[in-house]
Amino acid sequence: MADETDDDRAAVMTSAMLKAMSHPLRRGILKVLASRDFARAADIAAVLEVPANSVSFHLRVLADAGLIVEAPEKARDRRDRVWTAVPGVLNLGTPEHPLEDEALGGALLGALAQEHTEVLRRVIAWAPEYTSARTTEVHGTFLRSTLRLTEEEFESLMTAISQAIDDARDAHDPTAAGIRAWDLDIVAADDMI
Repeated sequence: MADETDDDRAAVMTSAMLKAMSHPLRRGILKVLASRDFARAADIAAVLEVPANSVSFHLRVLADAGLIVEAPEKARDRRDRVWTAVPGVLNLGTPEHPLEDEALGGALLGALAQEHTEVLRRVIAWAPEYTSARTTEVHGTFLRSTLRLTEEEFESLMTAISQAIDDARDAHDPTAAGIRAWDLDIVAADDMI
């Protein structure tokens, strides 16, 4: 399992986690599990349009890395393998808990940035429909705010945002109608970088 950081809000990723998440299919599997809470290899394979045996292999890698666990309570019988993502926030590293593999961390960060760009592209493509009132359904948001904060105040804000995300996850009713998977990217940069 990942090492806990000082603020106990995020776990620092191990090399096994970095390696597991560096593969695009494994990130896709994690996204499917996050959007469904739990799934079988065949369910994931159907969503991602890849062979189930390939998904099964990658599920084992993700489980060995501590990113997913079996959910036997969701299984139909003892042979049925159902998986769920391990909840929580993961951190690439901190000065107190540096990356074990800087090159792998950089590669993963680059891949995540590309996925972030895709989320932003989707929001930009949808926004004119909403802002011109052609639709009233909310499918995304682009919120930007410039704040004058100390580093400590910024870290406190990030902790509060992480807590709000955890609270929303805990309050979620998995039986509610109209559930959608939301990609939430928060990007922040100060005026020094």
